[in-house]
Amino acid sequence: MIAHCLFEQSGTFKNQFKALGIDAYDYDIQNEFGETDYVSDIFKEIRGGYEGKASIFDEFKNDDIVMAFFPCVRFEAQIRMHFNGTVYQFQKLDQIQKLEEDLRLEEERAEMYELISKLAIIALKKGFPMIIENPYSQDHYLKMFWSLPCTIIDRDRTKNGDYYVKPTQYWFLNCEPKNNTLLMPMQETERKTIKTTSNKTDRSMITKQYANRFIRQFIIEDREDNRPLDKDCIVSFADAKWATKIN
Repeated sequence: MIAHCLFEQSGTFKNQFKALGIDAYDYDIQNEFGETDYVSDIFKEIRGGYEGKASIFDEFKNDDIVMAFFPCVRFEAQIRMHFNGTVYQFQKLDQIQKLEEDLRLEEERAEMYELISKLAIIALKKGFPMIIENPYSQDHYLKMFWSLPCTIIDRDRTKNGDYYVKPTQYWFLNCEPKNNTLLMPMQETERKTIKTTSNKTDRSMITKQYANRFIRQFIIEDREDNRPLDKDCIVSFADAKWATKIN
């Protein structure tokens, strides 16, 4: 197995795959953390791959795993405030300006919807396993207007060692979650809230512990594993009740 992490430049999941003995690579258009193995415009790759042109997806095998942390800003529930013109930076705009902003936002959201749909189609056609991650809420755009039902909802990520509650949904394409039972305890993690974290990059970060546990619980086979783990992530198998599988 090789793990291909799309839209990840932090190396968080990539390095936890490596700690578990799995080759892994990060793909992103940026390299702020010095962890991006393939600096690439993934949107361009999706468009080309969907049209049958050469793309990074040609290298992915059916025994690999692809994790896509697809950009979510235009799908989240908070975007409604922008469309309604009630977000702070739009309050001084006149009606025409607000409508112009609505047109711009809808165009951007339509583009993101097209790209995530084409990404899923590429995976389904080529047959390689892929997990797509995005936030979860009842009025999340993909929850309401996408024909693919999510496979797993994590309603509170802090219960599996992350900084934030941040409800998250995962789509498993061409694969099923392993649903392994985890037995080792977690390390205590600092709890953060979105309201008190102003830095956008910091709000998007995931802990090593959360990544490690997600991989062990849902991706790799349940096995006795004596490989040393990242010294900052001595975690393995614990209560999995936080996960809700969607049929």
